[in-house]
Amino acid sequence: MRKKKVMLDYHFEFEDDDLQQLFEPFNPPKEEKNGRQNDYPIVLAHGFARPDYLIDSIFTTLNFSIYDFSFVSDRFHYFKGIASFLKKHNIDVHHSRVSWAADVKTRAKDLKQEVERILKETGKEKVHIIAHSMGGLDARYMIVNQKMADAVFSLTTIGTPHLGSIVADYAVEQGLDKVLGLVGSFMNLEGVNSLTTRACNNFNIFAREAEACNDVIYQVFYSKKDYEDVFIPFQPSWKLINKNAGDNDGLVSVASQKWTKYLRFNGRVKIIRQKKLPINADHFDQTGWWNLNEFHKAGWWNLAALNDKNKHEEIIKNVYLKIAKDVYKLGSI
Repeated sequence: MRKKKVMLDYHFEFEDDDLQQLFEPFNPPKEEKNGRQNDYPIVLAHGFARPDYLIDSIFTTLNFSIYDFSFVSDRFHYFKGIASFLKKHNIDVHHSRVSWAADVKTRAKDLKQEVERILKETGKEKVHIIAHSMGGLDARYMIVNQKMADAVFSLTTIGTPHLGSIVADYAVEQGLDKVLGLVGSFMNLEGVNSLTTRACNNFNIFAREAEACNDVIYQVFYSKKDYEDVFIPFQPSWKLINKNAGDNDGLVSVASQKWTKYLRFNGRVKIIRQKKLPINADHFDQTGWWNLNEFHKAGWWNLAALNDKNKHEEIIKNVYLKIAKDVYKLGSI
């Protein structure tokens, strides 16, 4: 018998079983680590051209380590409020920092250094990576080309353009690669070329054997949002993607986010777990940022909008919490 679906006033759709998991108290008692079979640190890997790069760089330069998890500053992080929320649930979570908009090869090297730093700090031999957008490509490239498969137990990607980005294709077709060449002497912006469908297809073919045969567990999360609800600057790219590839989050098609169901090589088959986010979300929503078109309305002067904002943030944080908890369970993510 098919499960009944529950529709809420906030345009969120859940299975009955999801509700209890997603609406947990914000700050419950800390959990014991007993029973965790894969108790490795969680690494959050950010995407291309992170909008909080300047403030993050300032805090990093000043060596304000409290920035990562303080109540106020974590609210302005790329992963909005995620790390501090996971910390409250006794999850060993770490932010990572890679080049702002560089090519995937450079960013993968940066990510390798971050992972090695975290392994040294924690004394662990592996990590779980939760990556958003291009961060997922960085992690895949690192695992294969930086020989880091033995250091990564699982990789979870959210909104990652595994099959490439039609938006990047369009940018290159319009000559953006020539502009990038002009500024390349003082800033690496080659990440756009790494995001094209051609570049991603070439990598997928190259990496097939290694990814099918290594011991890393892969899973992907995907989402979409309707045109009228997507972040306004994403609406032109939403139209472009929708015309060529259908449903999308404003920057990446659902098909590209889903990657593939299986990795096959010489008789070996690895399942790629594909999971839909429990809410409709654009590319910014996926990291905890709520409806930036309406963000200015969310305050004491508009309690309905503030309630929508808080509800969205709670749901996304609980999605990350569920991912973090699930990757601790051997073979059951």
